[in-house]
Amino acid sequence: MFDRFTALAKRAVVASQDTALHLGHDFIGTEHLLLGLAQTAGTASEVLRAHGVELAQARDRTVRLLEEAGVVADGGQDAKDALASLGIDVAEIQRRADDTFGPGAFQFPRPPYTPHAKKALELTLREAAALGHEEIDTEHMLLGLLAEGEGRATQVLTALGVDTAALRESVLRAAKPAVHRSPLRRAVRGK
Repeated sequence: MFDRFTALAKRAVVASQDTALHLGHDFIGTEHLLLGLAQTAGTASEVLRAHGVELAQARDRTVRLLEEAGVVADGGQDAKDALASLGIDVAEIQRRADDTFGPGAFQFPRPPYTPHAKKALELTLREAAALGHEEIDTEHMLLGLLAEGEGRATQVLTALGVDTAALRESVLRAAKPAVHRSPLRRAVRGK
C-alpha cells in the first residue's frame, strides 16, 4: 500500500507509529496519523498550522480525549504479559536488539491500525486519485483523515476549534489537481 507514498508521506506514517508507541498506545488511530502529519514537514503540516493546529496542543488534546474515553496507555502490556507466560522476556529481546542494532531498533508490540485509521488510509488513495496524482503525499493523507470523519482526529481538530470543512478546502487549494497535457499540446509546445 505504501509503495506510492512519497518520502514525506512515509515519514508521516512512521511518525504516527512512533507517536503511538511514545504515548504508550497499543494501536495507531486517526489521532496518531494527525500527529504524525503535524510533525512532518509538508503541505499537510503547513495547512494545519495555518488553521491554528500546533503539534504540542494537538498532542495534549489527543491525550486528554483518549483519557476521557478511558483508553489506557499501557504500551502493549497485555501482549508482553502473554509472552512472559510462555517464558519469553520481551525486555531482554529489546536490550539485545538495542545492543546489536542500536537504540530503538526493536519496538514491541508494533501497534495495529484501528479500523478508522485503515479507512482514512484507504481514502488517502482515493483522494490522490481524485486529484489525478500518481504519488501520495501528506496533503492526501490529511484529506483522507478529513474524509473519514469519524475517528479521533476529527474530534481533536474540532476540540481545537478547527472548521474541518474550511481545512479541507485549504488542503484542496494547496494540493492542486494534476495538470494533464495531451500529447498534441506537448507537441505544439515542443515539449
